[in-house]
Amino acid sequence: MRIMLCTDNLLTRSNLQNTWVNHGAQMLPADSERQPDLVVVDLNARDVMTEINRLRERYPKVEILAFGPHVDAGAFKQAKAAGATSQVARGSVVQRVLARFEARTGSL
Repeated sequence: MRIMLCTDNLLTRSNLQNTWVNHGAQMLPADSERQPDLVVVDLNARDVMTEINRLRERYPKVEILAFGPHVDAGAFKQAKAAGATSQVARGSVVQRVLARFEARTGSL
């Protein structure tokens, strides 16, 4: 699975990338020419709604998973309006992506 992770938090990036790579993901940079299977967007990133709009235009059929604080319902609604396919609390993003691995491969 090819994942594009959009976050400007280096600790978040490192933790998520390491987990997903250890399960077989290939991480794509934001400027990659290759199409991702999944785009994961941190709702705490700068200009995130503009970025979600840009990503939706560039990848109209790719799932965009937005994650952020579970108490920020407003950000989840804005992300959906901007083009995010689904939204998840920060504490659940790792498991949500790993569930996609399981669905694709039949195992973690």
